Amino acid sequence: MIQSPNAIKACVFDAYGTLFNVHSAVGAHKDRLGEQADSVSMMWRTKQLEYTWLRSLMRDFEDFWQVTGDALDYALDAHEVDDSQLRDDLMQAYLELKTYDEVVPVLSALQKAGIKTAILSNGATAMLEAANRSAGISELLDASLSVDELKVFKPDPRVYELATREFSIEPHEVLFQSSNAWDAAGAASFGFNVLWVNRFGQRTERLPARPDYEASDLNHLLELLSIPA
Repeated sequence: MIQSPNAIKACVFDAYGTLFNVHSAVGAHKDRLGEQADSVSMMWRTKQLEYTWLRSLMRDFEDFWQVTGDALDYALDAHEVDDSQLRDDLMQAYLELKTYDEVVPVLSALQKAGIKTAILSNGATAMLEAANRSAGISELLDASLSVDELKVFKPDPRVYELATREFSIEPHEVLFQSSNAWDAAGAASFGFNVLWVNRFGQRTERLPARPDYEASDLNHLLELLSIPA
């Protein structure tokens, strides 16, 4: 439990992998990919992240929609899948990702408790709006913040600063949630309180800054803030 829960002014969430199940896009078309489906999905996600880091380092920004399409093209090519309609359907499915089971109840509890909530994501603005609308969580968020205005991806510190600017608060007044260990480390380095949502039992990253808390899902967030579920 956080020693002073009242000191937290906003709960900020990564989107992809934290609120949204990124593998639900391929899951919606698993029968069309057959036994390669899981491998395609994993490679798609891996290349998507790699391309954000590399583009930031090269200072050659394209928005997350372009990056997501490029990563999918790589994954399909690597698995020798040549199906333009399937490619289009997978991209559309990325705008309609399923949330994890606890997401809506947790966001609802935070709203009821008067805690500000926001997404802070690499996702392009239009992507986030579509995903939020599809998942029915738009009304449970006070803000949906995209890197689009900065033209650089996480874990650049300027991205995390978007949240403090949005709510006019200090880093220590934010509790940040991410299922991505590298993102959790970046947020901790910036000065956020961080809950690493380690959904898949991953090992701890060997990075300078580490998250303050670790849990298998977002329900632990309510325990930290002493908010009833």
